[in-house]
Amino acid sequence: MRETPRPQGTAGDAGPELPQRRPGRAFAHTAGASGSGTPHRSDGRSPQTPRGVRQTGPTGRPGTTPPVPGRPALFLSLVLTLLALFGLTAWQVAVGGPLRALDERAGRAVVGHGPARLTEFLADLGNMQIALPVLGCAVAWALVRGARYAPLYAALTMGAVPLLVVPLKALIARPGPLTDATGYFPSGHAATAAVAYGAAALLVVPYARRSWSWVMPVAAVLLTTATGIGLVLRGYHWPLDVLGSWLLCGAVLLPLGLRACRVTSERAATPWHARFRRCRNALGDR
Repeated sequence: MRETPRPQGTAGDAGPELPQRRPGRAFAHTAGASGSGTPHRSDGRSPQTPRGVRQTGPTGRPGTTPPVPGRPALFLSLVLTLLALFGLTAWQVAVGGPLRALDERAGRAVVGHGPARLTEFLADLGNMQIALPVLGCAVAWALVRGARYAPLYAALTMGAVPLLVVPLKALIARPGPLTDATGYFPSGHAATAAVAYGAAALLVVPYARRSWSWVMPVAAVLLTTATGIGLVLRGYHWPLDVLGSWLLCGAVLLPLGLRACRVTSERAATPWHARFRRCRNALGDR
């Protein structure tokens, strides 16, 4: 029988020639080919995440995380919210609104409750003699670990407490729970405790171990809350006096909280040996 000649270009052909491009055939892996925008696509569709427009991650590596609102915008909104709440509270106290009437009824109902020695001790946590040494230790610790601006801001914030509280006391002139003397809103002891313990926690947290990073913020919240409870139960302040101080000092401490979050993020992305060298260099400069 006569053999049927095989067509050219089949798999049986063997030769050193490179494969030739044929008309009408689309090469999916050829850049710039008709109907192919990128590698691995021959249908003309654009890829969902082009490599050239991928968002970079926190360490500069390519990633696919979409852009999110920055932390400064969130912190600014929180500052404005706290200041607005403080303004509302101060207005109600100054004009004798319904919130002040409710506050005074609640204050009279709880005055004198609890063990006297315990409530007096809790109220004393807002004294300068107790709160300032705690903040001083935190400032010294942050300076040893290489911090520069955060300890300065914490010290200035503590110094600004009387500059903020004293004029407001004189302007609103609210009488106390057990006296006719005025100048009880906002509470100076509650403000001292909030700034001292809160700033101390924010200074220490960035340099603490991850497993213990929650201890200082929880301790600061507990000490600040205990101080406010002691002040109210002993009859030194109305509840709104304490709440107003917390709102005002919270707005003042938020920039320090933003700084603490940044330092914590930087330390999480930096190897331990680089942090050790940075700390050693900071101590050498001194």
